[in-house]
Amino acid sequence: MKVVLFCGGYGMRMRNGAADDVPKPMAMVGPRPLIWHVMRYYAHFGHTEFVLCLGYGAHHIKNFFLNYEETTSNDFVLRGGKPELLSTDIADWSISFIQTGIESAIGERLRRVREHLDGDEMFLANYADVLTDAPLDLMVERFAASDAGASMMVVPPQSSFHCVEMGEDNRVGAITAVSEMPLWENGGYFVLRQEVFDHIPAGGDLVADGCAELAKRGRLLAYPYRGFWKPTDTVKERFALDDGYARGERPWALWEHARVPA
Repeated sequence: MKVVLFCGGYGMRMRNGAADDVPKPMAMVGPRPLIWHVMRYYAHFGHTEFVLCLGYGAHHIKNFFLNYEETTSNDFVLRGGKPELLSTDIADWSISFIQTGIESAIGERLRRVREHLDGDEMFLANYADVLTDAPLDLMVERFAASDAGASMMVVPPQSSFHCVEMGEDNRVGAITAVSEMPLWENGGYFVLRQEVFDHIPAGGDLVADGCAELAKRGRLLAYPYRGFWKPTDTVKERFALDDGYARGERPWALWEHARVPA
């Protein structure tokens, strides 16, 4: 299945200053940028046809792949001064780089790459800055067996704050961590059918327009997941992932687990 990745936003909360024009998906986690980790996740499940919805800082993403160095993350033998790779990352990938506008909403970005999906009945879509170890194969299988028009992963609220219940006299009756409340939030990792395009207007949003309309019609499927799922909306969150990577704590890197001998 083709994978559409939204990687054209500004990522203002991740920027270090006005001179920093690197888009959020290019923020580094270990020796590779976020978008690479997301793509390796999909490739691990056999999905290696990517459509990148570019926008702000597109040249950074293009240059990364145009000048890709396999030796950074693969073992190799140096013979006669030339590396002989023992494994590869992206040799079997197909990547379409599509400029979808600087200010475009997510839904509009998806609309602008529709022709690159070749009319496939189902396809995958996601943000390029969210990591998980969720079982994508089961997610796709469950959706394929349904008649839904779209599926989205939903995760418990990630906030570390607490909600306070008060009575009329302002006395606190209970304090509950947001993460423990019976709420779910959008976690990305969409599985979509072409039907979703019927509900995204020009300039519209994938979730607020497309998914919301499908939900009204009873055609939106949720995949609740309580396992590892981490966004990178802030510098702090990205640093936490980078630190975890350095310590060998990277549960999203399922491809590494697959290389470990039984």
